[in-house]
Amino acid sequence: MDKIVIRGNGELNGVIPISGAKNAALPLMIASLLTSEPLTLGNMPRLADVEALKSILSNHGVDYQVKGKRAGDTGMTGQRIAFQASQIVDTTAPYELVRKMRASFWVIGPLLARAGQACVSLPGGCAIGTRPIDLFIESLQALGATIDIDAGYVNAKAPSGGLKGATYRFPKVSVGATHVMLMAASLADGTTVIENAAREPEVVDVANCLNAMGAKISGHGTTTIVIEGVTSLHGASHDVLPDRIETGTFAACVAMAGGDVLLQNARAGLLQEALDVLEKTGTEVEAGNDGIRIRRKGGSLAPIDFSTEPFPGFPTDLQAQFMALATRAEGVSHVTENIFENRFMHVQELARLGANISIEGQKATITGVDRLSGAPVMATDLRASMSLIIAGLVADGDTEVSRVYHLDRGFELLEDKLSAVGADIRRETAG
Repeated sequence: MDKIVIRGNGELNGVIPISGAKNAALPLMIASLLTSEPLTLGNMPRLADVEALKSILSNHGVDYQVKGKRAGDTGMTGQRIAFQASQIVDTTAPYELVRKMRASFWVIGPLLARAGQACVSLPGGCAIGTRPIDLFIESLQALGATIDIDAGYVNAKAPSGGLKGATYRFPKVSVGATHVMLMAASLADGTTVIENAAREPEVVDVANCLNAMGAKISGHGTTTIVIEGVTSLHGASHDVLPDRIETGTFAACVAMAGGDVLLQNARAGLLQEALDVLEKTGTEVEAGNDGIRIRRKGGSLAPIDFSTEPFPGFPTDLQAQFMALATRAEGVSHVTENIFENRFMHVQELARLGANISIEGQKATITGVDRLSGAPVMATDLRASMSLIIAGLVADGDTEVSRVYHLDRGFELLEDKLSAVGADIRRETAG
C-alpha cells in the first residue's frame, strides 16, 4: 500500500494550477444519464473518484471517450471527456459499486427521470458522519416517486406519465439532495420549486450545465431554485469550475510553510469566507485575473476562530486543513464543526505530530505549539488526509502518511504540484 513521505523543507514558491472541482465533476458526470446525446466535460480532474464513477455509469450504459488535448495543455491541465448514454441498459446500481463512493447514489435522480425507475444500493463513502438519505427520498417523493427500501436497496418508481413538478422545502440544506432534485426535476412534467436549496458553487455549475443541455432552471445560487420541466435534454459542452477546496488547501499549505505561490485559475469568489479567515493569520491574499496569489514572508501565524457553515460560509471540507494551520499559530484558535458530527478524526493523528488540540462536542480548541515533529500517521478521510500533509510541511524530520488512497480520491497530482513549488514530498510503495 502506498504512503506519502513529507519533510519540512522551508518556503513554497512558484505556481500551482488548480484542477476542476471534484464536487462538481461527479454530479456533472451523472447528469449524462439524462440525455442520449454526448455530454462533453472539460477541465475534468484525474481522480480515483472520477475513475470509479466511470465504472458505475458504464453499468447503466454510459460510454465515455477522452478527447484530444487542446493547444497549451500540460500534464496538470484537466482532461476533456465525452459521456454518452445512448440508452439506459440497467437501472440497478449494485452495492459493490455504490459502496465505494457516496456520490454514486445520486444516479437515482436521472435514472428515475429518464427511465422511470431505479434500484440503488444504500451509499458508502467517507466515514464522517451518518449523512442520511431521507432528504433524497422525501424530495423525490414530492415529485411523485414511489420509494421503498428493501435488503439494502432503495427502489424508486415514477408515476405513470413520469415525475411531476412540485414545491419542496428542504428541512436542512443538502448539496447532494439539491443536485439530485435538480436533475430529476429537469425532466419532470410541470414546474418544480426547491426551497432552502443549497447555494454552493458546485450546484450552480451543475445547473448551468443542465441549462446548456436544454433545461430551464433559474434561481440557482440562491435559496429558491425554479425548474420548468422539459420533455428531453440534448448534448452540450461544459467546463468544470475550479476546485475551491483544492484552492483553499494549497493556500493553507503556503500559509503554513511560508513563501509566495500563485494558485493559477483559482476564483476568490468561490471561497471568500475561507480566504478572509486565512488573512487573519497574517497571510497575504491577492486575487487577480490569473488566479489567487498567497504570500507569507516571515512572521508568525496569528490564531483563528471559525465555524463551518453552508455556502457562502466557511466550507466543512476545509476545516481539517485550517485546523492544521492553527497548530502552529501563536495563541489559541477555536473551530466549530456545524455540518458533520464526526469530522474531527484527524485530531488524534495531528496530536501524534505534537499538536495541542482538545475537543468538546463539535468544538475544537487548538493551542499553537513552537514545533511539530514528524511521525507515522494514518489518513482517516479525504480532507483530513491533507491536514497531515500541511502539518508535515513544517514538522521536523519525516512525516509518513499511510492510507493515501483517500488523497487520491480528491487531489489531482498532489505530490507533483507540491514538489513543483519546493516541497520535499514523495510517494513510496510498500514492498
